[in-house]
Amino acid sequence: MSRARGILLWFLAIVAVLAVALVVLLATFDWNLLRPTLNERVSDTLGRPFAIQGELDVRWQRDRELPGWRAWFPHPTLTAEDITLGNAEWGQAPYFIHLDSIAADLRPLALLGKRVSIPAITLGGPSAHIERLADGRANWTFENLAASDEAEEEKPSAWVLDIGTIGFDQGRVSLDDQVTRAEVKLDVTPLGEPMPYSQILGAAQGGGGEENELQGAATQDYAFAWNAEGRYGGQPVSGEGRVGGLLALQDAALPFPLQVDLRAGKTRVTVEGTLTDPRNLGALDLRLRLSGDSLGNLYPLIGVTLPDTGAYSTDGRLRADLQDPDGASFHYQGFNGRIGGSDIQGDLRYVAGEPRPRLSGELTSNQLRFADLAPLIGADSEQSRQARGATSRQPADKALPVEEFRTERWRDMDADVRFVGKRIVHDEALPIQDLNAHVVLADGVLSLQPLSFGLAGGRLETDVHLDGQRTPLAGRVRLEARSLKLRQLFANVESMHKSLGELNGKADIQGTGNSVAALLGSANGELRLLMNDGTVSRGLMELAGLNVGNYLVGRLFGDEEVQINCTVLDLGMKNGLAEPRLFVLDTENAVINVTGQVNFRTENIDMNIVPRSKGIRIISLRSPLYVRGTLKSPRPGVHAGPLALRGAGMIVLGATVGPVAGLLALVAPSGGQADQCGPLLEQVKKLPAR
Repeated sequence: MSRARGILLWFLAIVAVLAVALVVLLATFDWNLLRPTLNERVSDTLGRPFAIQGELDVRWQRDRELPGWRAWFPHPTLTAEDITLGNAEWGQAPYFIHLDSIAADLRPLALLGKRVSIPAITLGGPSAHIERLADGRANWTFENLAASDEAEEEKPSAWVLDIGTIGFDQGRVSLDDQVTRAEVKLDVTPLGEPMPYSQILGAAQGGGGEENELQGAATQDYAFAWNAEGRYGGQPVSGEGRVGGLLALQDAALPFPLQVDLRAGKTRVTVEGTLTDPRNLGALDLRLRLSGDSLGNLYPLIGVTLPDTGAYSTDGRLRADLQDPDGASFHYQGFNGRIGGSDIQGDLRYVAGEPRPRLSGELTSNQLRFADLAPLIGADSEQSRQARGATSRQPADKALPVEEFRTERWRDMDADVRFVGKRIVHDEALPIQDLNAHVVLADGVLSLQPLSFGLAGGRLETDVHLDGQRTPLAGRVRLEARSLKLRQLFANVESMHKSLGELNGKADIQGTGNSVAALLGSANGELRLLMNDGTVSRGLMELAGLNVGNYLVGRLFGDEEVQINCTVLDLGMKNGLAEPRLFVLDTENAVINVTGQVNFRTENIDMNIVPRSKGIRIISLRSPLYVRGTLKSPRPGVHAGPLALRGAGMIVLGATVGPVAGLLALVAPSGGQADQCGPLLEQVKKLPAR
């Protein structure tokens, strides 16, 4: 018995000596001897140069915060200094990642359960250079590691990696991405004491509230602050914000808080919310605010084609499902805002699907300023164009907008958006009541079907089709004006208040070109218009701001208000040249015929106005008039004597039964009164063609 006890004592003594020797060895071993081997192995695995250039050491210590006996069991802490992971061969930066130091706590007993447990990692002075070329090659992709993962994909490992917290002092990241044209430097700093998510979200939303408290209670606190500066999409950008701790990266069920305040040029984006399952980019739930000088300037930032507008601001809730099988979907719901002086609210949904992303939704404006629609066609002022960042300038001598449509963006996505303007605000000279538009963009083809206005008690129905697939753009506009009441159309003209007259018209015009000026400069089509039972006066022209009209009315009628029985216009257009086939005003004391042409390509005007007096009146002594010059600067004048002799009879150049028959289709009695345009057109039909 004593012999067995002796053997056991010797065995225990040997084990104790070996354990002490192992502890002494581990405590005194120069771990720097392993650096060459470790550097070589990691370099071979990653296919990049890896080097620990500073001290490599393992320290043993107890964690007194652990419960029970484990608080007495020492655990190793691996430390290393001056660690560098090299860049890709094509990279411009001197390295991919550099750390001044790293300290990682290890749990040796966890190895018995095939689990690599690292409760805490502390990084000192981390910095990274992230690069991507235009061909898609990225320095965060490791070819050797990817090939190894594919080879072992069929053999799932029995080992589990368990990482707890990751902490670091101030870090820096630089990004050079040629795909998105981004050159950004990012600094990240620990906040020290965590800042409660609910506190920041509540402050941003103007208070707390039950919803904020519930969301904040289920979300971790902010742990890091960041700030960035550089360029993105060719625009200067800067921003700051906060994010949660890296612990949440291991827990898909724990929402990861985000706070962003980003500025790009005059565009500002602010975000407060959460990211679910951040390692796999699961879902977003954010409070999103946007503001800037034009919605069109968001394109370089978000890749979504939006129209050019005046200054805007919006505030709403953005929810996203980034793992949707049909493509990542974003829903900007219940947002409110302003564009120029107009309010806007609604819901928009964006799906990043194939073959193109798609934007859909419904927008409403309770009070829409008509002037805020001008930037959509480049018809706003030069000051407004400069404010929203337009690159082209409107020539001082041109009246038609020359700013080009950005058709290259139309093929980047599809759209189906409905817009309702419940009340249109405009000066009283153009009484528009409402607006209804359905915008459809499909593979570079833009359609507005309909674009409908409530105008002067009637409707102005427009159908716009712009084919951006063609170069230059091909466009077609169909327009129909029905039952526009003259007393509402000219509400500030007292003599019109008793008028029962109406204006009716149709137009069908098509052309090619990437601007309004180019489209009209190549336009083909026709415009037909009838107006009956109205008045005309110099006061009316002054009210409309028509100086040329004021001059002509003064020359024809003096200062009197003159009753208009009927106005007939049948205008033909060919290659941008507009010529009236029939343009007649039948007034109470004269019949006035207008001939000539307007060249929309050059914007030149050459029109003649020839009156014929009814009976013996002073107007019979007046000479025919003309309007020349340009659309921007028209020049009226009086013809010399020989042309006056041509005004002895009613002149209708090119009038035929065809156009007159088309005009008769527009005739509509006014308020039960006899229509006076019908007899005039019947009379014109009997005239011989010239």
